[in-house]
Amino acid sequence: MKNWIQSGDTVSVVAPADVASGNGVIVGSLFGLAVSDAVSGDDVEIVTVGVADITKAAGAITQGAKVYWDNTAKNVTTTVGTNTLIGCAVMAAANGDATVRVRLNGVV
Repeated sequence: MKNWIQSGDTVSVVAPADVASGNGVIVGSLFGLAVSDAVSGDDVEIVTVGVADITKAAGAITQGAKVYWDNTAKNVTTTVGTNTLIGCAVMAAANGDATVRVRLNGVV
């Protein structure tokens, strides 16, 4: 196919802020996890699909629950509000857990 570019599992974006490898990055409606550290304004590759452990907000999250990215707190939450849907929890996470295992949906 002449117009094929890439699979889209990872894409390059301009870092909207300084970011550490593995942390969430959101540009508009596009969410992914940084593959490497980046300084604000630099290009950074983000992973948009797959399963990863991501920092979560306080509270329990049940397996299969839709999860959202809170770009202010920089963590995963089950609160919809103005947060961006990023996928679902593939494992339950207790209130005291620091992370939740998320299947990134890669959908905008």
